[in-house]
Amino acid sequence: MTLSILAVDDSRTMRDMIRLALTSEGFEVFLAEDGVDGLKMLDDLTPDVIITDINMPNLDGFGFIDGVRKDLNDRTTPILVLTTESAAELKQRARNSGASGWIVKPFEQTKLVAAIRRVAA
Repeated sequence: MTLSILAVDDSRTMRDMIRLALTSEGFEVFLAEDGVDGLKMLDDLTPDVIITDINMPNLDGFGFIDGVRKDLNDRTTPILVLTTESAAELKQRARNSGASGWIVKPFEQTKLVAAIRRVAA
């Protein structure tokens, strides 16, 4: 079974890196530019896992996670935070909002893939 992933990040370079890393592993990847774009995409998409950055314009990662968790259809979708941030209080805030895991950029492809497979199981 092919897993579908929605990756939300305002950096085009990071979106390209995520797409390349995950499509090479056989995942189906959808990309959004920020939290607003990501929530709109979820109207027509039911990904197996969501990856989101924290620091984004328009709607940051925390707001995006809150928006995802308010939707009954997406309440249980695993969400991985992929960000440059590493502060313990931000990790706790993400967990409290409903994030399933936290990965610090730059990411290693094998660790990202392993995390996706772990939360999707």
